[in-house]
Amino acid sequence: MAVILGRQMTREEILRRVGNISQLGGVRVAELLDGLERGVRVAEVNTGGGLFYTVLLDRGMDIAWTTYKGVNIGWRSATQNLSPFLFEPEGFGWLRGFHGGLMNTCGLSYAGAPCRDTSTLVHRLEEEELGLHGRASYLPAGNVYADGAWQGDEYFMWVQGKIREAIVFGEKLVLARKIWSRLGEKTIHIEDQVTNEGFIESPFMMLYHINIGYPLLDEGSVLLLPAARTIPRDHWAEEGKEEWFRFHAPQKGYFEKVYLHYPKTLDDGFGASLLLNERLKLGVYVKFDTKELPYFTEWKMMGEGEYVVGMEPGNCFPLGRKKEREEGRLVFLKPGETRRITLEIGIVDGEEEIREFKKYLGMD
Repeated sequence: MAVILGRQMTREEILRRVGNISQLGGVRVAELLDGLERGVRVAEVNTGGGLFYTVLLDRGMDIAWTTYKGVNIGWRSATQNLSPFLFEPEGFGWLRGFHGGLMNTCGLSYAGAPCRDTSTLVHRLEEEELGLHGRASYLPAGNVYADGAWQGDEYFMWVQGKIREAIVFGEKLVLARKIWSRLGEKTIHIEDQVTNEGFIESPFMMLYHINIGYPLLDEGSVLLLPAARTIPRDHWAEEGKEEWFRFHAPQKGYFEKVYLHYPKTLDDGFGASLLLNERLKLGVYVKFDTKELPYFTEWKMMGEGEYVVGMEPGNCFPLGRKKEREEGRLVFLKPGETRRITLEIGIVDGEEEIREFKKYLGMD
């Protein structure tokens, strides 16, 4: 049954009290009209449990604005939700449209730092230039279906579609994505299937760039992450590495720190992390399948205006495809092969829920 304002209710009890389900929650499709965002289709989801989020249909079906009971959860950058037609794939051009939001998809055939790596084109043997984080976040979805429906006494709402990364003579990868929630809850479920529809083996890199901002992120917030090993990415991260899980107020001239974690698999077969603000008694968690996403990157950016923490499960580290290949982490998809990935992003609200999630992490 759906829980509405703390009360469990059946389908009949709910429908007797509303003229339309949108009175409590649901999903609707719209379009952004102004400036650099003009023409970007969106799907707005209201779970009826205090959680509201916007799926960018023309930006890899990534998640932009996200609030819980009116409190912002994700970080928003200065770039806005740039139209995909303005994408600059070279070098660090990806950052010109990095809207932040709750989630950005990095992939599909490459992700991470710009580099030169072996070309995937069958008619070329030399290396090719790869920009930052790949193309997935700038690809408009097709076959879009946004709707809601009752299943017994539970109401489900969803947005689904397909994102295609393809080139003649090279990779042909298709991401089929479904994002869904239940009425009355405060959880986002992401179900991805990536298929190699070509006839040659293709590199497959996937990293979920989940971005948490103020006010959930603030001085005193902490990141709880059961990890077997943690490696600072560079000398910047090496300084202060003992405090990788603690966050402070914004600092002028701060240079990002990146930590590469090997997350533990918990009793239910998942890995998980929790960004917790004890003062607000509020946190956001990420649960992920460690079989498909065995690595976890932490992006600690405590700068002015760019004040954000990234919780980033992936099948790679964001070091660039060349580095991943050299260090043996690069995944390949055979012709016709499909990989299925599940991810859950949710809210932990109040002392009791915080205590229970800490127990689940084994960190109580």
